[in-house]
Amino acid sequence: RHMIGRVNERDQARRNREAEMADLRWEPRSRVKPESTYLQVVRRNVASQAGEDGLIERIFSIMGAANKTAVEFGAWDGRHMSNSWNLIANKGWSGVPIEGDGARFQDLLATFDGNDKVTPLNRMVGLAAPDDLDSILAATDTPTDFDLLSIDVDGVDYHIWKSLHAYRPRLVVIEFNQAIPNDIHFVQDADPAVHHGSSLRAMISLGKEKGYELVATTEVNALFVARELFPAFEIADNDIDAMHSPGVYESKLFQLYDGTLVLAGCRMLLWAEQPIEQEAIQVVPREQRVFEDKSVTWRDPPTSS
Repeated sequence: RHMIGRVNERDQARRNREAEMADLRWEPRSRVKPESTYLQVVRRNVASQAGEDGLIERIFSIMGAANKTAVEFGAWDGRHMSNSWNLIANKGWSGVPIEGDGARFQDLLATFDGNDKVTPLNRMVGLAAPDDLDSILAATDTPTDFDLLSIDVDGVDYHIWKSLHAYRPRLVVIEFNQAIPNDIHFVQDADPAVHHGSSLRAMISLGKEKGYELVATTEVNALFVARELFPAFEIADNDIDAMHSPGVYESKLFQLYDGTLVLAGCRMLLWAEQPIEQEAIQVVPREQRVFEDKSVTWRDPPTSS
């Protein structure tokens, strides 16, 4: 009982000191190189979400288009936040927009009504035949080296791109989870029911395995070109930090001597639009967060994954 009293007194004193002295500032430093990200100045939206339309136009002005064919899923209504609508509607491209939701697919049909260059498909893209992208595209006349692939399914984007073998699009636009820091390699489970997303670093690693190089990013999408086309962009350094900064979406978690966890940077659940309260993330209850100097010899921290 006396110990509890002393702990409570120390805890209150600590809280008083924190209120008087705590100074928490997040001062992020971008390592982005202007010469590596020169494409950013052309970002603009016609139908896209974060400037992808402008980037896509400039990329094809640099490397040329081979067949002017675009494949996109989930395509929604064919225009909403679309990375291919501008090319199809305004540039005369052919397209294979794929949408799994029935109601949205009806809207997609209306969007492209009368356009015989468009092959709309009401399919859910999976990871194995007959629902994988290879199998779906095999039923169309899509060239194996079609110009643009846009992947946005809010989850297994990484795994869908990994499962593509029979086709090699020249430009891949793929969504990544913008809340994951640049130094984290994270790949969500290969389960379409899971909606976690994967990190940009993981996407870059997969791209290199498949013979692609990063040429641009937006806040939510990474743009990769086939490696043999990359020299035309004259980007000397396309390391992740030279190309992209998470900016306001990044969260930093650190611990204090008494076991308190502190969150800095983004303190919001982005997709739930809810604040993250400092006390809600604590592992140790407040009354047990007491620093005891046990003169422990320091050693390497345990490895965790």
